[in-house]
Amino acid sequence: MTKKIKLSNLTDMFKGMDVEALEGVTIEGDIELDLSGGGVFDSTLAYSLGHEAAQIAVHLVNISRLLGYPVEQIFAGSMGTESAVQDVSAPTLLNDLLFSKFEVSNAEEWKHTIQEVTLGATSADGGTRKNTITIGGENALPYYFDSPMPHRNYVTMDVFDMPISMAKAVRTHYEDVMNDPAEWAKKNVREFDADMVTIHLISTDPLINDTPPKEAAKVVEDVLQAVDVPIVIGGSGNPEKDPEVLEKAAEVAEGERVLLASASLNLDYARIAEAANTYGHAVLSWTQLEINAQKELNRKLMKQCNVPRENIVMDPTTAALGYGLDYAYTNMERIRLAGLMGDEELSFPMSSGTTNAWGAREAWMTSSPLKQDSDWGPREYRGPIWEIVTGLSLSLAGNDLFMMMHPGSVQVLKEITQTLFGSIENKSIDINNWIGEI
Repeated sequence: MTKKIKLSNLTDMFKGMDVEALEGVTIEGDIELDLSGGGVFDSTLAYSLGHEAAQIAVHLVNISRLLGYPVEQIFAGSMGTESAVQDVSAPTLLNDLLFSKFEVSNAEEWKHTIQEVTLGATSADGGTRKNTITIGGENALPYYFDSPMPHRNYVTMDVFDMPISMAKAVRTHYEDVMNDPAEWAKKNVREFDADMVTIHLISTDPLINDTPPKEAAKVVEDVLQAVDVPIVIGGSGNPEKDPEVLEKAAEVAEGERVLLASASLNLDYARIAEAANTYGHAVLSWTQLEINAQKELNRKLMKQCNVPRENIVMDPTTAALGYGLDYAYTNMERIRLAGLMGDEELSFPMSSGTTNAWGAREAWMTSSPLKQDSDWGPREYRGPIWEIVTGLSLSLAGNDLFMMMHPGSVQVLKEITQTLFGSIENKSIDINNWIGEI
């Protein structure tokens, strides 16, 4: 009885037998070539025949190697050392791929540079910050080989002027400082390595505490004295109260070149722009996931309010993982590509309210409200992962500055983005054991 086997099966059989050597053994048989295609011997058929012959040769060489035959010496003697047969096993192919070189060139349509914006002011600039932060300046999408990013991504961590409701996974890190914004800011910088601090003056909302602008401005002064990093100043989101609050905050922060958050189309953006121009600050131009609205607001800030280009940062709104991240990503990517292709109304650095990730119920709820749903896993891990994935995704779309809350999320996102940027050396991994390296 005749049994057909493949040469690859023969190789596997010897591997399983732990064969050291075979003596007096002859392997005989016929070789069948399986060629698909038409019956005419054309170039296609010839190519197929060559492919099948090469596969046979590879299997025979590997069988010979398994049996202890000095294959490399034979080929080195007849073809030269450089032409010796190489092992075609999967690990070798993977290693060869790792060391392959890729050549890239600039996309011809990307001929423009994203505007650079510097935040913070040192003593040399008339301020009291230890350092400044510059974002923007890109000539391509992030982390591309053809046009390295001139500046890395930065993180500004949230501080509130009053205790607020938070997911438990976040609150546990701040319970000791939630009644003191200055101490909260210190903790973010000293313990959690925040590049910047964002002070949210939410108590000024008439529906909360209706804190007067002058009293809110005192909180800004306290934060500026507590930390020496650049800061962002945000209001409560109330369109009637915010312009007045941000005007007073801009006044007490004169010379520090803060980022005023935010100017938007649904409030008196002209007042905020004037405050920024008067006291030497930058403006966060905030719109809600609509590229044409972003163009309109940026145009009004530049043309109507005379805000210099170097004083504008965009916030196109972050819809987080769980309820619209794909739309936020697409919107940011379209904005960045338009800027690179010469749209002067969109060629500004971008900021992301990455903390919006905590608005998704999957980030903070104990479990799914649906009985038939699968286990969501521990929320202590789930929430930070939501924030990390949201930030990382938007970094790939071109985002420059992240507003974040959870210290663990900040640490992980900074390590990933700085590794991609090149300021942190990527650790070497064993590609053959990639699962164990994760």
